[in-house]
Amino acid sequence: MTNSGKIRVGIGGWTFEPWEGSFYPETLSKKRQLEFAGKELRAIEVNGTYYSSQKPETFARWASEVPEDFVFSLKASRFVTNRKVLAEAGESMQKFLTQGLTELGPHLGPILWQFAPTKKFEPEDFEGFLKLLPVKQDGLPLRHVVEVRNPTFQAPDFVELLEKYKVAVVLAEHADYPMIADVTADFVYLRLQKGSDDIKTCYAPEQLDLWADRARTFAAGGEPEGLAKSAPDRKAKKEPRDVFAFFITEGKVNAPNGARELQKRVD
Repeated sequence: MTNSGKIRVGIGGWTFEPWEGSFYPETLSKKRQLEFAGKELRAIEVNGTYYSSQKPETFARWASEVPEDFVFSLKASRFVTNRKVLAEAGESMQKFLTQGLTELGPHLGPILWQFAPTKKFEPEDFEGFLKLLPVKQDGLPLRHVVEVRNPTFQAPDFVELLEKYKVAVVLAEHADYPMIADVTADFVYLRLQKGSDDIKTCYAPEQLDLWADRARTFAAGGEPEGLAKSAPDRKAKKEPRDVFAFFITEGKVNAPNGARELQKRVD
């Protein structure tokens, strides 16, 4: 990785009825949908792990059905992030991390810790949470990213905390939630949530071109102009970074098309 990091584009989940016959061939069995998605895309963000635990053999099966360079981003358990005092989440965090997710091996991408829009930034407590995040699990290196959706997190102190613990923040393009485009880790995590079911490629071609340019800039170690940072005077270290980009929420019907088109532009 001398000039830029790797850019992986994907979608949220792989089971969605409207994708049958549009993204997935009509004759494809449900059991082979992940295998197909793995060949068409570079990453998938798994939402099911937010709601319930999985078995080790489930993670192992997922890993066996995708290509060598494919990764899964796992949304962490709601029992960790949906609490008043985050610093007390250690037990729930351990339950999530020890359920067998390391069976994914090199297919394990960033772990996404998503917070409710009502969760406000309390520096001391949030640092207590960041201290709980392990660098490794069962010898496997972990990457952590937080998605915060309350405007109180748009603060330089928050950015400094993330950089201190080498945790990334979701760069969300969303109609309501704040955008925080500060780079605080060795990777960047994009959640593109302004798509449309009326657009075949989820995002319009000019929007895809724009995000492709931004992704390439991030991967090469730069910081794209025109994105809202919470610490605008701070300059991130210029070094190659991996970039993960997911088409999520709005425009879900055509999200796979958006992901494929964006991947074509950055490859």
